Amino acid sequence: MAREVRGGLATFFTMAYIVVLNPLIIGTVADADGQFLGDSTQPGGAIPLVAAATALIAGLLTIAMGVIGRYPLAMAAGLGLNAVLAFSVASGMSWEDAMGIVVLEGLIILLLVLTGFRTAVFHAIPPELKTAIAVGIGLFIALIGFVDAGFVRRIPGAEGESTVPVQLGATGSLSGWPTLVFCVGLLLTAFLVARRVKGAILIGIVATTVFAMIVEAFAKVGPFNAGPGPDGKPVINPDGWQLNVPTLPDEVVSVPDLSLLGEFSLFGSFERVGVVAALLFVFTIMLADFFDTMGTVVGVGAEAGLLDKQGNLPGVRNVLIVDSIGAAAGGAGSVSSNTTYIESAAGVAEGARTGLASVVTGALFLVAMFFSPLVTIVPFEAATPALVVVGFLMMTQIRNIDFSDYDVAIPSFLTIVLMPFTYSITAGIGAGFIAYVVIKAARRRFAEIHPLMWLIAVLFVIYFALDPIKELLNVV
Repeated sequence: MAREVRGGLATFFTMAYIVVLNPLIIGTVADADGQFLGDSTQPGGAIPLVAAATALIAGLLTIAMGVIGRYPLAMAAGLGLNAVLAFSVASGMSWEDAMGIVVLEGLIILLLVLTGFRTAVFHAIPPELKTAIAVGIGLFIALIGFVDAGFVRRIPGAEGESTVPVQLGATGSLSGWPTLVFCVGLLLTAFLVARRVKGAILIGIVATTVFAMIVEAFAKVGPFNAGPGPDGKPVINPDGWQLNVPTLPDEVVSVPDLSLLGEFSLFGSFERVGVVAALLFVFTIMLADFFDTMGTVVGVGAEAGLLDKQGNLPGVRNVLIVDSIGAAAGGAGSVSSNTTYIESAAGVAEGARTGLASVVTGALFLVAMFFSPLVTIVPFEAATPALVVVGFLMMTQIRNIDFSDYDVAIPSFLTIVLMPFTYSITAGIGAGFIAYVVIKAARRRFAEIHPLMWLIAVLFVIYFALDPIKELLNVV
């Protein structure tokens, strides 16, 4: 029992960073109507709400995984999945519609598990493309980290004057205390991860935030956006803190505000963006959720020595059922799809082998829910080093792509580079899938194209050509 408790503690401290990072990703991005989660008009207004809901949903699902799945696997809002939701989905509709899409994809995955179809779909997608999706999302997350920290910035007035859209810092060079904090945080987090320190990402966030608080106490940097000036226009301090000024809040412990729960519209996206686009959004999130879980379950199971001779996890159906429910529950709780975390391997390394470890991890998440005001201390400059490092960790999977085989290497390359270059995960996945089918068909290797890949490629062609099709059909 002692090793299960140790394992549960290790897993929690390794993945507790999600209570901070998830709000900073989905709580700071406006939807198509200019609204933030919780109907807030301010980018930081929803952060405590998202933090509390993130901890609650993670806690309940991780306990369910321990009781029903009976393995030391923990769940929380998926990194990468939340980026898809924030930057590719919510940007075209309301947050309620976007969360409805997450609920739908969770229900579809649950249906696939119950019917046994999930394995069939898994085999339809070439393994190189599955890997490329993870790598591309990693690069995309890293870019988001650099941009949010102000390390990489849009060149003012670049449109029409320059073909280069971004630059280093505000003036082509680095300046300001917040930038120094980001650089120190990035180096510290990278060092901790390289040394395999348990809880490295969480330690990095906390240590960098403390450093930021010390800097603010002495330098009085102030916010990036100081509010409206005499002329009504915002007063911008280019060397100020992004998102939050690192000072202690009025309260550290509070009763969590769970008003985000249930804020979703199941079919609102179909009316907002059309049936085809909505279905492609559902598919995109489902795809990332679908394969991320399969890889995590097998990876953690192998490390724990729990797989059978065929490399399968006994009783995996129960694990996948809970994981599928987690996707829908994440949408219903307005915190993005919840998935099984590879950080569960930290608990396994401490000796965890049963669901008791997950019960311990889940209970700790429920306690963390009462400390959600603390996330308002963290500026982007202190949290985004974690995004960059997580991006690196996701990118390491690129070693599994055979770049000598151009049939899969070119589609994988397009998938990877177009995600950050277009600031759209959907665009990367679509381009990769279309390129794969076209190249294989052009080389008359039809037997290597799964029928589902044809369907997916056609849907993505329609997705990319939606505006010309509407114009051709004279549809507004």
